[in-house]
Amino acid sequence: MSVQIDAVWQDSAISLAARLAGGELSARAVTQAHLNRIAAADPAFSAFITVSADKAMERAESLDAALAATGRPVGPLHGVPVAIKDLTDTAGIRTTYGSELYADHVPAADDVAVARIEAAGGIVIGKTNTPEFGFGAICGNRLAGPTRNPFDRQLTSGGSSGGAAVAVATGMTPLAHGTDFGGSVRVPASFCGVASIRPTPGLIPAPKRPLGWDTLATHGVIARDTGDCALLLGVMAGMDPGDPTSLMPPFRDDRDGERGSRLGATVDFGAAAVSQAVRERFSAAVARLEAVVGPVVRRHPECGDAMATFRTLRTAQIRHAYGPLLESHGDRLTDTVRWNIEAGSGITAQAYLEAQAARTALYRRFVALFREIDVLVAPACGVLPWPNEAGEVTSIDGRPVDTILDYLGVTAIVTLVGFPVLTLPAGDADGLPFGIQLIARPGEEGRLIALGRRLERDAGFVHHWPPAWATPN
Repeated sequence: MSVQIDAVWQDSAISLAARLAGGELSARAVTQAHLNRIAAADPAFSAFITVSADKAMERAESLDAALAATGRPVGPLHGVPVAIKDLTDTAGIRTTYGSELYADHVPAADDVAVARIEAAGGIVIGKTNTPEFGFGAICGNRLAGPTRNPFDRQLTSGGSSGGAAVAVATGMTPLAHGTDFGGSVRVPASFCGVASIRPTPGLIPAPKRPLGWDTLATHGVIARDTGDCALLLGVMAGMDPGDPTSLMPPFRDDRDGERGSRLGATVDFGAAAVSQAVRERFSAAVARLEAVVGPVVRRHPECGDAMATFRTLRTAQIRHAYGPLLESHGDRLTDTVRWNIEAGSGITAQAYLEAQAARTALYRRFVALFREIDVLVAPACGVLPWPNEAGEVTSIDGRPVDTILDYLGVTAIVTLVGFPVLTLPAGDADGLPFGIQLIARPGEEGRLIALGRRLERDAGFVHHWPPAWATPN
């Protein structure tokens, strides 16, 4: 029994949930195995800011007692550990937002996404690392990190859900919550060789969001495969009257389906900065796709103004949200956070509205393209992982970029239009991870999940354990 318990950190969330529900494993044993894994692995990677060991074990014991009393699991995540990104409130567990300004902050209430995870029987095992307030290409801050890439510890894990991606990739947790603005679940998933979903905005509600109709940022999920992503997404999805964007039917996992989809592909949307190394890897990934699904057409909508539009909307919103913090505590913020806030200075109402109009036109061009295709494939980042010590991306292939956001072009463009994205690992087993985005129409997460399962099975787009961590300690 001890060997079995020691190895449960390698198990999928779906498998763990079934074994827990059937009484083969106890929540206490599963939680302890993952806490042991964190203790062994995290000193090398800095994936967590806070590990809530005592609270997690108390929760596990209560779940074991509930199962013993009723014979029924509490919910679909009964006893399964889940890590929460430290930008998201957790009642009774320190939530720092990656900032020393909140080093001792303990929220009184859970974010709705966390509350739904716990209602489904999930166990919050800790809070994963993030750049300060989620702004930055390097997943580090003055409290923790930098979070190191599991395939090469000199390299970045990606921002801003890097801690979540590393925790999943190395077996410290089977499931992790993340958030995504310009690519913050997609880039870390790509860099660390795991899967992620950025859903249609509003599918996972955010009823406390100050700008209620804003759809640039959303909760997301990270796991080692598509099925586990779907499991966590299904738990968090659903309408909340406090979020005006969440008035939609709840997400349904298309478990039966491998519906045929017409695929298109673009390496750069005709507008994004993309390195030669990414272009080469993407070409190889598309060839693997075509071997499974048939011909993939090369298509993309006109996106020439997309990055300027994204920068205007993003910086205006950041200035609105964090401008007062810059004025009161600017000397205690990181350079990257200050840059992000200051970039929004001077944006006029006219410029903001013009950007919204450009965003609308871009969305309609995407809609027109998706009359011809069902899924659009693109890289999940414009560059491969780079050294943590190098900081922000200021050049690509030796050519300076206009801003430190430009390497995110292939993800930011999709953020603008709000189409859902499944990210899959598409690298070789022996190489540095590389990920692709699978993009579908709003509300078609089920199509992506069905396609993801097929590509994992038939194209080998799967998670590989990092070489140094392939077997239990």
